[in-house]
Amino acid sequence: MSNTPRADHPAGKRRTADQSAIPRVAILLLAAGQAARMGPTGGHKLLAEFDGIPLVRRMAAVALGSNAAAVILVTGHRRTEIETAVTGLNLEMVENPHYLTGMASSLVAGVSYLEDRQIDGALVMLADMPGLLSSHLNQLIATFQLSGQDCIVRAACQGRPGNPVILPTSLNQQILQLKGDIGARQIIENASLPVFQVEIGEAALLDLDTPEAVKGAGGIIKY
Repeated sequence: MSNTPRADHPAGKRRTADQSAIPRVAILLLAAGQAARMGPTGGHKLLAEFDGIPLVRRMAAVALGSNAAAVILVTGHRRTEIETAVTGLNLEMVENPHYLTGMASSLVAGVSYLEDRQIDGALVMLADMPGLLSSHLNQLIATFQLSGQDCIVRAACQGRPGNPVILPTSLNQQILQLKGDIGARQIIENASLPVFQVEIGEAALLDLDTPEAVKGAGGIIKY
């Protein structure tokens, strides 16, 4: 699996004249973290199986089923096993060697990878949100595309902001300055950009941080 998109990959194609006005969104699927709340013997939540499929593979398939121009999987902790779990999927891989410093390093790795691409926004998707569907991602992408592209779009549940979130490229330099175990929340709050919330229900808030949460969502922790 190469970091360079193939010529026939959507992210490797040049825009045609009729496509040039359509904002392009790439998905950054974050799968680099240690999942410390799983405990020392809690297993890796992204390798937990749901209906016989590792969670990270399931979420990668959801991302690939969307209208995104590309799907980039950011790996770190147990990288080899994560990459093995998604073998055969049309993903681009980015390794985050600084994953021990927290989530910000994964955002930096992903956004850095996209900097020279014809991409207008990055949809930041956590790989431990089993309620997400491709249709949810398409709702977010469509809202971004219809809202003039220089905006922030985030999923919500009954008005409560959640994930995923689409960040426009105008925020890239701010994202690249992030450090520590934080996401883009502060950037979103401080940005002088319109923020559009898209209601997708409980899927926007459901992530799996503990062994109990994995089991409660129907997962089987393998190792």
